[in-house]
Amino acid sequence: MKYDFDKPTQRRGTHCVKWDEAPSDKVIPLWVADMDFEAAPAIVEAVVKRAQQGIYGYTLVEDDYYNAVISWFARRHQWTIHRDEILYTTGVVPAVSVAIKALTMPGEQVVMLSPDYNCFFSSIRNNGCQVSESVLLRHNDTFVIDWEDLEKRCAEEKTTMLLLCNPHNPTGRVWTIDELERINTICMKHDVKVISDEIHCELVMPGHRFQPFAAVSESCRQNSVILNSPSKSFNIAGLQTANIICANPEWRRRLNRAININEVCDINPFGNVALMAAYNDSEDWIDQLNEYLWGNYQWLCQFVENNIPQWKVCRLEGTYLPWIDVSAGGEETDALCQRLLDEAQVWLNPGTMYGAESGRGYVRVNIACQRKRLEEAMNRIKLKL
Repeated sequence: MKYDFDKPTQRRGTHCVKWDEAPSDKVIPLWVADMDFEAAPAIVEAVVKRAQQGIYGYTLVEDDYYNAVISWFARRHQWTIHRDEILYTTGVVPAVSVAIKALTMPGEQVVMLSPDYNCFFSSIRNNGCQVSESVLLRHNDTFVIDWEDLEKRCAEEKTTMLLLCNPHNPTGRVWTIDELERINTICMKHDVKVISDEIHCELVMPGHRFQPFAAVSESCRQNSVILNSPSKSFNIAGLQTANIICANPEWRRRLNRAININEVCDINPFGNVALMAAYNDSEDWIDQLNEYLWGNYQWLCQFVENNIPQWKVCRLEGTYLPWIDVSAGGEETDALCQRLLDEAQVWLNPGTMYGAESGRGYVRVNIACQRKRLEEAMNRIKLKL
C-alpha cells in the first residue's frame, strides 16, 4: 500500500481527548470516533504551508472551497450540488442544532432511528424539542427499520422532523436507495422534514455503496437538509469545518439565520485548506484507509469468534465503529465497560449512550487504529472475560 496505516503514532500528551481523558496512561482508548492515523500527506502539507504564513486571522471562503465540495460529491457519489445550496459552519454537531433551531418550533417532536448517535439526543432537547425513538429491529447480524413504527411516529401531530444518520452510527448500516426512498415517502406523506447527517459517508466497507439522501430523487432533494464534513473520514475533526447543503431556498434562508444566531458562522484558516486538500488530492488515501479498516474489522470478527464466542460482532457496512452484542455475558453494559476500563485498561463505549433501552446489551468499538494496538486491546479484554 502507498500509505502506512501500521505506522505507530503517539497522541498521549498532545491535549488529545481520546487519549488524554483516560484515567491512566496504560489505557488503550477504543471509544470516541477519532482515528489514530496521521492525516493524508496532502492535508498535512496544506496545513503546514498555511501555518507558515504566521497570521491566523478571519478566513474568507472563496470559489476554490465550494468547487472542491461540488467536484468531490459529483465524481465520487454522482450528486450534483449547486454552490448556492452550500452553507459552511464549524461542525456537523453544531449543524444539527442549527437545523433543529431553524426548521422546528419548541415542543415539536424529532424522530430518530434508535440506537443513534448520542449527540442527537442532546441537540434535540437543547433546542426545546422532544425525542421520538423509532427502535431499529435486529435481523440476524444487522439492523433494519421498523417501518410500521416509523410511520406511526411520523404521523403524530407533533412530529415535524426526522433526524437520520447515514451511514448509521452506531449500528454500522449503510442505508440503501430503496430504504432512503421509503423513508422519504413516509416523511412526505406526513409533512416531515429529513435532516441527514452524512459525516461518515466516505467510510464504507466492500460490497456496500453510500447513497446521499438528496441524490435519491428530486423529492428527496427538496425535502432534506444534508450535513457533511471531511472530518471523520480524513481525521481532521479538530479543524472544525462542515457544510450544510439544502436545495430549498426558504429553508436555506432560515438555516443561514440560525447559523448566525448560534454564532457558528466562521471557520478557521486550517479547516478551509484541509478540506480542499482532502477533496482535491486525497482520494487514493481514503480508498486505502477503507481497505485497512476492513482488514481490522475482519481481524476483530475472527478474534471474537475464536476467543470471546459469547460476543457477537454485528455486520459493519460503514463507519469504523463495530457494534457488538455482549448480552450473552449477562453483565450490564455500563458495568461491563467500567470493569474493562478498570481491569483491562481498555476504554469502550457502552451501548446505552446511544439509547437507554435500544443500546442495552451492546458496546461500540473504535477500530480506527494500528492493528497491533487493536490486537493488544482485544487480548487484554479476552483475559478479563
